[in-house]
Amino acid sequence: MSTLTAQYPSSQSLTLLSRLLFAGREDHAGNLSPKFDVLRLARAQFDDLLALAQLNHVVIRGLGIIHRLALEENDAMRAAWAGQALAEERLRIENAMSYLAEICRTFDEHGRRVAVIKTLDHWPDLGSDLDLYTDASPGEVCRLMTGRFNARIEPRSWGDRLACKWNFKLPGLPESVEIHVGRLGQTGEQVEIASLVLRRARRVRIGEREFSVASVTERLLISTLQRMYRHFYFRLCDIVDSAGLAEAGQIDYADLRAAAEWAGIWKGAATYLRIVSDYVQRYRGGGLDLPRFVQTAAQFGAAETYYARGFIRVPIMPQSARLYTAQLAGVLGKGSLHNCARLSLLPWLATAAAVGQKLTGSDKGIW
Repeated sequence: MSTLTAQYPSSQSLTLLSRLLFAGREDHAGNLSPKFDVLRLARAQFDDLLALAQLNHVVIRGLGIIHRLALEENDAMRAAWAGQALAEERLRIENAMSYLAEICRTFDEHGRRVAVIKTLDHWPDLGSDLDLYTDASPGEVCRLMTGRFNARIEPRSWGDRLACKWNFKLPGLPESVEIHVGRLGQTGEQVEIASLVLRRARRVRIGEREFSVASVTERLLISTLQRMYRHFYFRLCDIVDSAGLAEAGQIDYADLRAAAEWAGIWKGAATYLRIVSDYVQRYRGGGLDLPRFVQTAAQFGAAETYYARGFIRVPIMPQSARLYTAQLAGVLGKGSLHNCARLSLLPWLATAAAVGQKLTGSDKGIW
């Protein structure tokens, strides 16, 4: 592994972590198992790998493999490194899960529907904040969070206001709680997907706790909105999570297409799945068994992505710009002028955020 960058994890760490997550004991090219690279890791290289796993929400899954490989080879030093990282992450997750369960219980007790979105998609890993969706009124949400949890309402950016979301900081909880109210999408343009979340929510049990979460279709659509239309980058957890759904046969592709077309993001959803499939194929030698109509609708694949600043980046121009244009045309074609007006603000918001980032080093207050 080459010299590490001071600011972001190295691309070598991305390659090794991807091999651990997808290739297993022997990769598709017949190369040596990733364990031989694991057993040569210096402390600085391990820390670089850990930083990447944290950014990409795969600490439990990625470091769990390293821990097991080190134990199998009687490598006490690297087993201890991984074991300590796993113990610290499990403590963080348990604390966050206790708060998440209490928040959901509080909404239920007050007769307000709520579903966990994004946060539990990565289980047994957990994201860096807690995301929920509700159709309660903003006033009710703020009263519940401040009254029951003594939460502080974070300052809202332009994007937060358009998206109809609120962020809360709770005493004793390092993670922020982000609650989407009645809308989804970067500018709150997605009332269609939002309307499905609670209507088609399913119950999942994690340990002794139960949560209401988005169905598989809405889960993938929310991931598509986040990765293809907002952030323009993938985390490794997105690829691991979505590949797992596909390989378990949990994706109803016809239902996904119908819901995505209704929301105007079918090309984006198909492209999202194509990128996931291509990435898995790169490291395992076999991609996902995607239906022909998904492959046909996809606009590009993982070959167009690149690694930068800790994430797998999706090019904005021209690929993502075309997806945005298609979404805007779809919303306009349905005659939803209000949502079209919201969506049309996205390029201006992104431009303001880019200018703010360049001038001040932060896009806070905008994005």
